[in-house]
Amino acid sequence: MTTSNDCVEPQQQQWLNQLLQRVATDQDKAAFTELFDWFAPKILAYGQQRLRSHGLARDLLQETMTSVWTKAHLYHADKGQVITWVFTVMRNQCFDMLRKVQHNREDCLGDDIWPLIDSREAVTEQLSNREQINQLMKYLGNLPTQQQQVVQGIYLRELTHQQLAQELGLPEGTVKSRLRLALAKLRSYMEKHHD
Repeated sequence: MTTSNDCVEPQQQQWLNQLLQRVATDQDKAAFTELFDWFAPKILAYGQQRLRSHGLARDLLQETMTSVWTKAHLYHADKGQVITWVFTVMRNQCFDMLRKVQHNREDCLGDDIWPLIDSREAVTEQLSNREQINQLMKYLGNLPTQQQQVVQGIYLRELTHQQLAQELGLPEGTVKSRLRLALAKLRSYMEKHHD
C-alpha cells in the first residue's frame, strides 16, 4: 500500500485537512465520521497485509482512529498533509501491535496449555494436578514428534529456547515456531475436553 501524497488530489487533501481541523477544534463527530469512512478501507488493507489477521486489522483501525480523534489537535498542516499524519499514526500503532503479538507469543505461551479456572465452584470440578499432567501427556502424544520434542524440552526439561535450539541443531526461530504450533494444538485438545 502506498502512502504517497501523489495519490491524493489537492482538493481531496484540502477536504481531509478541513475535516481534521473541525475534529480538532470542535470535536465535530460528523467530520470524524467522514474521515473514518475515507481512511477505514485503507487502514484495513494495510492491517490485513501487515498483521495477517482480519481481527487485528480491525483493531488497528480502531486504535488508529481513536488516536486521530484524541490527538487531532496535535496535527499541524504546515508540517505535512493529513494523510501522511494519519498513516504515521497507523504505522506506529501497527508496530506496537506487532511487538505485543510477538511478545505474547514468545513469553506467555506456557499459560495457554492449562485450562482456566473461571470460578470457585469450578475449582472443585477441576482434575487434580497429577491428572492434568497425565492428560496433557496423553495430548502431547497426539502431536508430531518434532513438536513433542520442543514442548518437552521447554516445559518439562525447562530449557531455554536457545538451549533447546542448540541441542536440536535448529535455528531458535524454528524452535519458537514449533512451540507455537504445538501449544495451539494442545490448547485446542484441552478446550475440547474441558468444556
